[in-house]
Amino acid sequence: MIESRLLERIERKKSQLDALRPLPAAVVNRLREQILVEWIYNSNAIEGSTVTLQETRLILETGLTIGGKTLREHFEVTNHRDAILYVEQLVADREKLTPFHVRQIHKLVLSQIDDASAGNYRATQVHIAGARHIPPEAWEVPIQMTEWDKWLAKAEKSIHPVILAASAHHRLVKIHPFIDGNGRTARLVMNLILMQNGYPPTVILRTDRQSYYRVLSLADDGKEKSLINFVGKSVERSLTLYLNANKKQTQKASKRAEWISLAQAAHGTPYSQEYLSLLARMGRIEAVKQGRNWLTTREAIQNYMTSLSGKKNS
Repeated sequence: MIESRLLERIERKKSQLDALRPLPAAVVNRLREQILVEWIYNSNAIEGSTVTLQETRLILETGLTIGGKTLREHFEVTNHRDAILYVEQLVADREKLTPFHVRQIHKLVLSQIDDASAGNYRATQVHIAGARHIPPEAWEVPIQMTEWDKWLAKAEKSIHPVILAASAHHRLVKIHPFIDGNGRTARLVMNLILMQNGYPPTVILRTDRQSYYRVLSLADDGKEKSLINFVGKSVERSLTLYLNANKKQTQKASKRAEWISLAQAAHGTPYSQEYLSLLARMGRIEAVKQGRNWLTTREAIQNYMTSLSGKKNS
């Protein structure tokens, strides 16, 4: 269900990160601060918040209000921080994830925004703007959340943590158990599962918003593979970030390992920039996104070409 090359890279990078543990406290704290701001900013921006990355950092560090931004948008920043702190505590305490914890996460997400709905399942029918999927009737939500809990307890014993996190996130969004805040809550739950399994938290980027909604829509139609690969690429990006931050740089990276644009990477290969972009989006080559642009390495292209030769010879 997950692209084999992507899974191999995730497993390799996870093993490399595990071999470095315990990570230096200074590095962990710096990474946590960086991820915290990016996680909050991107998750809120996906839902329509106009608060910028720098404004998010300012609100978190100083508690100041930003001119031109609504009170709701300020609460969305501080609430998301509180929800992340709760998720981190659940991970530290090795708590088993249940619908109760989902409701507690949601309560923190909507605190002071909609206290009547915070932490409570919806009592009315809802429709997701721009989506064909119609969530279950309100009376079905408690039943479906119980089924989600049973599925999770069984699935966590048999499927890969990245697949588990992506699928649990989608199933939660599909139930749409709350009036508001479903997306933020589902992404927090996704990261809770990843962190419980030793992965760093992953950030779904605001610039990938349309792709994110598209793969969620495909998953609604029973085609979860695109969503799982989408989440897998986000997980790989976080693993790469953590590995690079903990790597002792004794010399300049070789030309083969240097991150370059797809246009540069295409030179001297049988592939066009457009085809490399497709391979990056599918997870078939190692690539990271910088803004709206993909970067890869010459080594990644060579590894992909070698993998093709291996398949032909097998």
